[in-house]
Amino acid sequence: MNFNMTDLVKQAQQFQQRLAQAQEQLGLKTVTASAGGGMVTVTVNGRQEILEIQIERSVIDPDDPQLLQDLVRAAVNDAMRKAKAAIQEEMVKLTGGINIPGLF
Repeated sequence: MNFNMTDLVKQAQQFQQRLAQAQEQLGLKTVTASAGGGMVTVTVNGRQEILEIQIERSVIDPDDPQLLQDLVRAAVNDAMRKAKAAIQEEMVKLTGGINIPGLF
């Protein structure tokens, strides 16, 4: 086996470029999740940033704030799970099928 440090450095640089491009593309992707039959909807981007939260007026009850809190939490958690899955899928493509935990 012939080890060439120059080739290894070039490959690492190419991977870094592809990773930066993937991060940029993921930032443009969005996922949406909802809770309570669509009463609360959350949209998250590939950077796992919340872009939008929509709440149906009927779920806003001053006498039951816990219901709204639970629905928002459920929708946010589901959206974050979907975003994380999309990120993992892109990373597996980028690494040629190798899943590297914590890479992104």
